[in-house]
Amino acid sequence: MSCVIFGAGKIARGFLGHLLYLSGIPFVFVERSEDLVRLLNERGEYTVNILGAPEKNCVVKNVRALSYDQKSAVVDVLAKADAVFNAVGGKSLAELVPYYAAGIEKRAATGKPLNFVTCENWTKPADVLKAGIEPLLSPEGRAYYEKSVGITEAVILRSAIEAEKEQLAVDPLIVNVQDYWDLHVDASRLRGPLPDIRGLHLIQEFGGFLERKFYTYNAANGTTSFLGALLGYEILADAAHDTFILSVLDGVYRETSKALCLKYGFSEEEQFAFTRGSFNKLQNYVIVDKIERNARDPMRKLGPDDRLVGSARMVESFGIRPENLCTGIAAAIYYTNDDGPSAVALRELRSSRGVDAVLAEVCKLDPEGSLGLLIKEKIRFLQEKGYIR
Repeated sequence: MSCVIFGAGKIARGFLGHLLYLSGIPFVFVERSEDLVRLLNERGEYTVNILGAPEKNCVVKNVRALSYDQKSAVVDVLAKADAVFNAVGGKSLAELVPYYAAGIEKRAATGKPLNFVTCENWTKPADVLKAGIEPLLSPEGRAYYEKSVGITEAVILRSAIEAEKEQLAVDPLIVNVQDYWDLHVDASRLRGPLPDIRGLHLIQEFGGFLERKFYTYNAANGTTSFLGALLGYEILADAAHDTFILSVLDGVYRETSKALCLKYGFSEEEQFAFTRGSFNKLQNYVIVDKIERNARDPMRKLGPDDRLVGSARMVESFGIRPENLCTGIAAAIYYTNDDGPSAVALRELRSSRGVDAVLAEVCKLDPEGSLGLLIKEKIRFLQEKGYIR
């Protein structure tokens, strides 16, 4: 029994690799960064540090990794795997398609089922992979694919944050993670069983679970991060205790919860419990998570289907005015970070061509449409409060 994990970043090492190791399942990372691949193979182990529960810390041993350039070896381990996971970031999903398609072709000769599990904070990541893989398959590969290959989705609720310099000096691969252990997977798209992985929860009625997480947890995180940056906070938990941010955050939860309940039929009590999990995570001082990390890449996070604009569009589609989400969007438009390429590009676009250009080209919104006008109203609101100067 063995598994493959595409990506070797914090979630890949600090959640997927951690759970597989604790389950006694060998695995191999497949990673784009040659330096990270070399480090993983040289050291052969890394530490998972459980925030607030050091007694649960773990050294993951017998680690090995392949680079994207080793395509033949990658396709070989993929074709022999019991399951394949990916945690590469939504923007990088397309890079996996040639490997997955080649692995499926090679696996087809065995007839054994194979499942791919996406572990991305991204809308409909399984659909992205399917759309890329299907055109690349031969008739034989397609017949096997349609019968025996599952491409499904997981919801990742464990936070993995950057280690301190002192920790990295001891173990450059160390990962600091939240004390959370459940891996929720859509069971309806599986072909055959997944390995017996610690924390695995197979959900038959998965509809809306990933979107629910994205538009609850990620929308709240984005609101807190961008408003926190605007108000001068550096740590996420500090921002999540600010009175003004709390008032906006409460409104965001109400807006997204009402829309999600209407869309998927969740009960108000069930959705309230879900939002409390998000809120408690934001306010948890044990998770020392920097706002800069969470606000990073604002151009992507202001995209039309991402956590803020995507949430606002969904909320508005159910006749709900997304007042508080648009406050979060307004803050994101004015996010500044001289060390972040995406933030610099956003500032340059806003400074040279104005907010309307950001709305039209980044958010893909009509600047004079209902959401565009509401966001500009919230920008004026934040200016009047002295938060945007």
